[in-house]
Amino acid sequence: MIDLSLYKSEFDRGAPIWKECLWQAIKCVFFMLPIPLPSQIRRSLLRCFGARIGKRVVLRECIDITFPWRLTIGDNTWVGKGVALHNLDEIAIGKNCCISQRAFLCSGSHDFRSDGFELITKPIVIGDSCWIAANVFIAPGVQMGQGSMAIAGSVILNAVSAGTIVIGNPATVRRKVEV
Repeated sequence: MIDLSLYKSEFDRGAPIWKECLWQAIKCVFFMLPIPLPSQIRRSLLRCFGARIGKRVVLRECIDITFPWRLTIGDNTWVGKGVALHNLDEIAIGKNCCISQRAFLCSGSHDFRSDGFELITKPIVIGDSCWIAANVFIAPGVQMGQGSMAIAGSVILNAVSAGTIVIGNPATVRRKVEV
């Protein structure tokens, strides 16, 4: 049984509290509002906070990024409207990827088997040329191989091999494609 009085918050947020507070303010104005600002502004702001952002990355409005200092996005990648990158651990997205609207990449969760409900974080790695369709959930520790695709609404709990299309909840292999 979960007893939250036993929870110990020893999580390293990766930056001083002032930096996190400043990021939250910047995020509210430049990322969360439904204003179609040029991606260059968002790319520059993310870089100022330590994100590694490639060339020609497209960042749509209403994107929720927890810690930019734990984010890498490769060249020519698109991040759609309403995407959530809950990067308590590193999230690395390769080049030429499409992260479609309302996708949720979550690199942290809790151990429901422990009485103290301890936080668990694991990095997420999305290989080059992947497509994460609308409303996909990607769990902590998932690695998606080059050229793989997650069909809309899928729940990805395990690694996805290169050139694989997955679908469903939990996601299962639909078919392989040539990479």
